[in-house]
Amino acid sequence: MTDLLDQIAGAQPAPPQWVVLATAGAALLIVVSGGPWRLARNVVTIVHEAGHAVVALLAGRRLAGIRLHSDTSGVTVSRGKPTGPGMVFTALAGYPAPSLLGLGLAALLGAGKITLLLWLCAALLLAVLIMIRNAYGVVSVLVTGGVLVGVSLLTEPEVQAAFAYLITWFLLLAGIRPVGELQAKRRRGRANDSDADQLARLTGTPGLFWVFAFGLIALGALALAGGWLLADALADVLAGATA
Repeated sequence: MTDLLDQIAGAQPAPPQWVVLATAGAALLIVVSGGPWRLARNVVTIVHEAGHAVVALLAGRRLAGIRLHSDTSGVTVSRGKPTGPGMVFTALAGYPAPSLLGLGLAALLGAGKITLLLWLCAALLLAVLIMIRNAYGVVSVLVTGGVLVGVSLLTEPEVQAAFAYLITWFLLLAGIRPVGELQAKRRRGRANDSDADQLARLTGTPGLFWVFAFGLIALGALALAGGWLLADALADVLAGATA
């Protein structure tokens, strides 16, 4: 047990910079694609709904459960006061969740905690699984968790490192596209119950304000985490420019 804990908490060497750049490119291709994005978006929905659930619990609300749907939508039901700060923060938490999780994972990668990152992701999925209340949601979380556990237990450290960077880049980049999709639906009048519109009704602030807030959080997290992940590559470029 001690050896296992040391392995989980210990630091692992960072992969070569080409791996960092390649995983960033692969994540970007997934996010801007068609079919691969629709499949990978299930991961974004899991994190989105987990964000609602965690903040609902922290706000003292009673969590009734999470449902994930095959169209990559989801809903988190909590019980408590229908207005007030707790409800506002609960509604606010969903869209920023992938970007903020990606930012946290980037910090772990910066510290060399690759194994810890994979185990934390597995723990998050287990916590979400307990809260799922429909069959598709259970299957979606189990498949995602199966991929994560398979990579963690069956592959070499180099593959694990590349996978950890791919997850992190994907969450950082994938936090942006749903915000654009949200505003596109709002323009067509198809998102009256969206998080932004719920926040508008709760606070009296226009829904567009909240869409911009979601976008700024996503872009800020990408910029900050990208600086951490690409620090060595940027240092090499600057050194070459000044040589």
